[in-house]
Amino acid sequence: MSSRRLRLLSANIQAGSSTRGYGDYVTRSWSHVLPAGNKRGALDTIAELAGRHDIVGLQEADPGSLRSGFTNQTHYLAQRAGFAYWSHQPNRNVGGVASSANGLLSRLEPRLVEDHPLPGRVKGRGVLTARFGDGRDALTVAIAHLSLGSQSRRNQLDFIAELLSDLPHAVLMGDFNCDPDRPEMQALYRRTSLQPPPQCVPTFPSWRPQRAIDHMLVTSALAIATMQALPAARSDHLALSVELDVPDAALR
Repeated sequence: MSSRRLRLLSANIQAGSSTRGYGDYVTRSWSHVLPAGNKRGALDTIAELAGRHDIVGLQEADPGSLRSGFTNQTHYLAQRAGFAYWSHQPNRNVGGVASSANGLLSRLEPRLVEDHPLPGRVKGRGVLTARFGDGRDALTVAIAHLSLGSQSRRNQLDFIAELLSDLPHAVLMGDFNCDPDRPEMQALYRRTSLQPPPQCVPTFPSWRPQRAIDHMLVTSALAIATMQALPAARSDHLALSVELDVPDAALR
């Protein structure tokens, strides 16, 4: 069966903010609500990284609030990196001062993009899905940013498992806020064809990566060729870059 190799990237970009150590969460907290701190320069660095990929999933991309200077960061990255297709899913809006979104950048035209709110104790999480091709066999890419609490994550993963349960060519990427062997992850593996990652790549914190909490899970019919963590400017998460072999039939 012939296949096509695609380069995929998942990146929590922290809205272009800079975090170089735990102390910055306190001393630079202003950068999370004000349009300062050279966010535009950080976005340009992220655009250079994103531009080396075919499909990019973003988390914590600001959709156009005060802290980003009212810039839709997903759109900005699409333009800077030369992506023909982009979409975003605004999730959380704190009084117009700080907003957060999942984002999709793609060189391939998606046939269908859908926005799904996720369950949780606190509203404001979502999963963005894009289908590339027709029918059940089409490649489906899902981008999510899960909650910090384990029970909320369990409910969210149950919801995502229902979405992806019968799809042979699926990718789930994003910031899971948990390791891949956590109990709440097991239902996802049982109820879908998604596999645990072939290797645990630490992505957090970016300045001294110790925890593998950003993941790119693929179904058994897809083959990961390479996986590596890369800096996403000065976000507190490293980005996850994957080369993936996808059957041609999944892209038709």
